[in-house]
This record gives sequence, structure tokens and C-alpha cells, in this order.
Amino acid sequence: MLDFNSKKGFICDMDGVIYHGNIILPGVERFVEWLQSENKEYLFLTNNSGFTPRELHQKLARMGLDVPEEHFYTSALATAAFLREQAPGCSVYAIGEAGLLNALYDAGITMNDVNPDYVVVGEGKSYSLDTLTRATNLVMNGARLIGANSDVSGPIESGIAPACRALVAPIEMATGKQAYFCGKPNPLMMRTGLRLLGCHSNEAVMVGDRMDTDVISGLESGMSTVLVLSGVTTREDLRTYAYRPSEVLDGVGDIVAAARGEI
Repeated sequence: MLDFNSKKGFICDMDGVIYHGNIILPGVERFVEWLQSENKEYLFLTNNSGFTPRELHQKLARMGLDVPEEHFYTSALATAAFLREQAPGCSVYAIGEAGLLNALYDAGITMNDVNPDYVVVGEGKSYSLDTLTRATNLVMNGARLIGANSDVSGPIESGIAPACRALVAPIEMATGKQAYFCGKPNPLMMRTGLRLLGCHSNEAVMVGDRMDTDVISGLESGMSTVLVLSGVTTREDLRTYAYRPSEVLDGVGDIVAAARGEI
């Protein structure tokens, strides 16, 4: 078992780790209390591009958790930072929610549905055949295609919902162009997370419910990894991957139990 007490920082996914939809998962309150009482550096790093850090703060507050805004980093913020670095002052046609749009605006990026430099796709209810068709033709006319993250699906209260990778796929298929994804497991997002924590990779733990984004991103960044089975991955799924997490636990509450010698 990992020595969680010796670790300085924790980077945690949210969907399937902290909550499903609007339902908080077992052991989460204890885990957050432990992070705060032990003065651990922690960051909730989510591939969901729909929410702003303030909205995530308020969402957890409704569930009884007090997590300040500075403890959140999203694939929307990672996407905006990437575009600001690559093409300062560029314009985009964006499909997504407030989290993505606000991040782009804050990075000095303008909206353009005529001749944008990029088409940027995140999760969102604004996705439709009309926006898909417009995005497809803009890419055909030379706009470069960006996806906020490469998650195919995400857990919700009633099952799963298609996520960004699934929404980008029709544009890729129609145009023959491949998207560049800015969220996990992109190492750019992980390096930013470690920098925000002020931690070296060997001092940090990545906690998530997905092998193909959370665990692989932590592993390739040099962090210890914890797969929790509270989201989309089962123990049987582990057999299909050539790599392994450092630990497999039922949920984040088991991190506290392990740290306190209860398991």
C-alpha cells in the first residue's frame, strides 16, 4: 500500500471520483477533510470542460464540501492556455458551455463563426446537427480542430453520457482531419497541475477512475497512481491494459483509511 502520509500533493479527477452527476460519492467528505486537516496540497483536475472553477466550487458547496476556487483546474483552462501560447489573439468557433467559453475569453481569444483559426469542441448542450455541420465546413476550409479532452464518455446519475471525444469524432470522420486534445492524458495539463501544486512528480499522487486518461497521465508524469472503482472502470477492465496503477481502491475514502492504518 502506498504511504499516503508521505505524499505532499494529490491531483484528483472529479466525475466518478468525487461525484456522479449531482450525487456525492461515499467517503468523499472524509477524504476532503483529511486533505485539509493534513495540509496536503490538492487540485481537482477535471476533463469536463463545461464548468468554470467558480461553478465547480458552488457545485461542491451544494454537496456540503468547502473547496476554494483555486483548487480546480479544467480541460477548458488547459485548452485556452494552449491556444494562447500557440496563437496569441487567435479566433475560434467554439462548441461548449460556459466553462470553455469563459476560459477562451479570459485568454484573449475571440469568437468567429466565419473564418476562425480553430474549431474548439467541448462537452455541452449547444452541440447539434447545425453546430456540427458548421464546424465540419470550417475545418474543411482550413480551421484547425481542437478537442478539450479525449474522454469518450462520462458517468452520470442514470448511466453514462457521450463526452468530448465522441462529439469530435463525427467532425474527424467527415473531414478526414484529426483533432488535438488538450485535456488528460496530455502531459501539458499534468505539468500545469503539478506546477499549481508546487510539487515534484514523485511527491504527488494522481487519483482517478479511468485507466486511459487518469492513470496513464499520472504514470507518464512520474506520479504514483490510484484507480478508484467508483466510476467507469471495473477490476475486470484492468486486464485489458498493459500498465497498472500503483493502487486499486473502491473509493477515495480508502485513501484516508490507508493513511490512518485502518486497512
